[in-house]
Amino acid sequence: MEKPVSGWVNRMGHVDAVYCLRLNRWIRDALVHRFFSAISRLGDGVLWYALMLLFPVFLGARGFVVTALMILMAAWGVYIYRVIKKRSMRPRPFVSYRCIQQGARTLDYYSFPSGHTMHAVGFAILLTYTVPMLGFVLIPFAALTGLARVVLGLHYPSDVFMGATLGAVNGIVMLSLCSGLLQ
Repeated sequence: MEKPVSGWVNRMGHVDAVYCLRLNRWIRDALVHRFFSAISRLGDGVLWYALMLLFPVFLGARGFVVTALMILMAAWGVYIYRVIKKRSMRPRPFVSYRCIQQGARTLDYYSFPSGHTMHAVGFAILLTYTVPMLGFVLIPFAALTGLARVVLGLHYPSDVFMGATLGAVNGIVMLSLCSGLLQ
């Protein structure tokens, strides 16, 4: 027999949906839609793959280490979010609510947690530690990535929050284990 969902869980789900709907209305403006679609597309891997290729060119041996750590973080992150998505099986907002418009393609079926946000936050932490000046670009990019996922109707705010939390943990653990390699 299935347990009934508690009142606070229902209220949180309602708040999640309300904020998702409010933010999703932004894509009615074509320029805003294109902007957040571009951010989301960069977060699909385009930006990260480019950085992985550029680090060895500009940082030499240290750049190879950075790229290897990014690949390790990405692999671990994909594993973690796939396990959670498979267990949570939370439908994406545009699937659950007809009034929420799908603003970009999805890479999988479920919404919890946001893998885009997880990778953006984790990479922002690792790369800002490695090249502090990158923080001026990557920290806002990570925030915009999370916002884009909600604006585009692909994730709820709680998906993004959990993705950011997992990404921060991933980045911090990677640095605590491997910061000596980056010196």
